Amino acid sequence: MNNSVSNTARLLWAGLRALLVLTLVTGVVYPLVVTGIAQGIFPGKANGSEIKSEGKVVGSSLIGQSYNLPLKKGQETPDPDLKWFQGRPQNGLGANSINTQYSLILSGATNLSADSKVLLQQVKDAKAAVIKDNSVPGYTVKASQVPADAVTSSGSGLDPDISPAYADLQVHRIAEKNGLSVAQVQKLVDEHTDGRTLGFIGEPTVNVLELNIALKSLVTKS
Repeated sequence: MNNSVSNTARLLWAGLRALLVLTLVTGVVYPLVVTGIAQGIFPGKANGSEIKSEGKVVGSSLIGQSYNLPLKKGQETPDPDLKWFQGRPQNGLGANSINTQYSLILSGATNLSADSKVLLQQVKDAKAAVIKDNSVPGYTVKASQVPADAVTSSGSGLDPDISPAYADLQVHRIAEKNGLSVAQVQKLVDEHTDGRTLGFIGEPTVNVLELNIALKSLVTKS
């Protein structure tokens, strides 16, 4: 009987020690080491890839933002503020119906099939809007110029980047709305175009938030 109790106690103590060691290693030591390495090697990414403007954090390079005008009376969807470069459509975003205390942005795709009538209508409407919004005196956008990312949302609905083609398409409108020359705005786009990763992975992209911060700085100086 005593041996049985003693063996049980030893097993319990061995299990407790294993639990304490594993808790210490995986719950304290490992997170501290990983956090320390991350902060030391790439602090920017470790802290959320923050983007600052005028000394303040204004967003993340990983999350797209909307550049819209304030809602008018009776409006459900705001109009885009056309003095800024616009990102991809955000049709896939869900509605926050659970936690109504905060105005949350929910990530998500449309999950519509390629032959969906709803999706096709969204693309047609978006294409018409892109052509209309970006056609200014002396420059008319052609339907063939509109790239896919200008009329379709990404899988997350929060893609922070657009293609150089879509950025180029907006140059004349941005110049006209902000009293800048086309050459000035085109230079901004070229300076903020990132090439393929390692020269061959993915496609060239333009971060919309970073581009708009540079635009704001240029407008302020002009």
